[in-house]
Amino acid sequence: MPEPPVLGQRTLNRALLARQWLLDRQPRGTSTADAIEHLVGLQAQAPLSPYVGLWSRLDAFDPGDLATLLLERRAVRTWVMRATIHLLTADDVLWMWPLTHPAVAGAWRSSQFARGLDPVQLEEILELGRTLVEERPRTRAELALLLAERFPGAPPDSLVYSVSYNVPVLQPTPRGVWDSTGPASLTTIDAWLGRPFDEQAPIDDLVLRYLAAFGPATVADMQAWSRLTGLRPAFERLRGRLTTYRDERGRELFDLPDAPLPDPDTPAPVRFLPEYDNALLGHADRTRIIPKGRRIPLPPGDGARLGTILLDGMLAGEWHLERERDGARATIVVEPYERVDAGTRRAIEAEGLELLGLIAPDREPAIDVREPNG
Repeated sequence: MPEPPVLGQRTLNRALLARQWLLDRQPRGTSTADAIEHLVGLQAQAPLSPYVGLWSRLDAFDPGDLATLLLERRAVRTWVMRATIHLLTADDVLWMWPLTHPAVAGAWRSSQFARGLDPVQLEEILELGRTLVEERPRTRAELALLLAERFPGAPPDSLVYSVSYNVPVLQPTPRGVWDSTGPASLTTIDAWLGRPFDEQAPIDDLVLRYLAAFGPATVADMQAWSRLTGLRPAFERLRGRLTTYRDERGRELFDLPDAPLPDPDTPAPVRFLPEYDNALLGHADRTRIIPKGRRIPLPPGDGARLGTILLDGMLAGEWHLERERDGARATIVVEPYERVDAGTRRAIEAEGLELLGLIAPDREPAIDVREPNG
């Protein structure tokens, strides 16, 4: 049997950009729901960040489309991959939550919040927590007070996090709605959607969806993306349906046979990404998009105000929005990690001005591309 082809880092980079719809924006007619499903969800602990992520991937993206999906309960924000909040369609969450929950529960068990609880009482805590958030959505502060009344000896934070990481909860609207996002509260997924979970979906389905959005990839890559362990058997079951490659270090890469694999010399446009974009977080070996030795900035925020930039397909800088307190101007400040030439500067400015049309449409737009360390 011939040796599988070897894929270099630049080939893997262009493949990832193509799968993530960052090489070319998808044309008008691609729905927001289809985009969310193709991307296997979008990182959303910064509640407005998916709007920037979708704007970078869809031609003529309208934030009202995503807001409508959330308000109509056709999209939700909940804890799934890596035990972090993601935006998913309602159809996807009902089969993906049962598959990813072991990783979420595992993250809780290894946290400080699990150590503060009596394991014997845990079932009672979770039962009461579910009842309380199904009565009506409750903030963590409200839930902590109510749980503490019943379990006065337990740390309130531990009580709340035991519910949010072990009960199938989501953050309902108005949280995450463009122009009207509200405080974070909790209710259960099945109560919010009025539909049961699909407990029978095989992990193989998640493997195929992951490869469509992040491949070619190793088993370890998917495990890092999902925080699930023991995925090798699923890849082996699917081997006959998949194509395999090797990377430059000899590791086996799995992929879908018909997935795009662009020429490594394909030009990659400037792209602005939001906080925590999954294109940066989807692999164990992130050097296909992040230069070796460079860390992903993980700043706090509500989203749509800061993030990172890609130049020639690689993480190459950061951006943030500055608004004049009493003025009419909004400025995107771009801080490349290295000096950029005049042509790249013009491309950054052009893309940044387009982004301002989304995040600050009522202000006079300006772009400030700053030299490194200056």
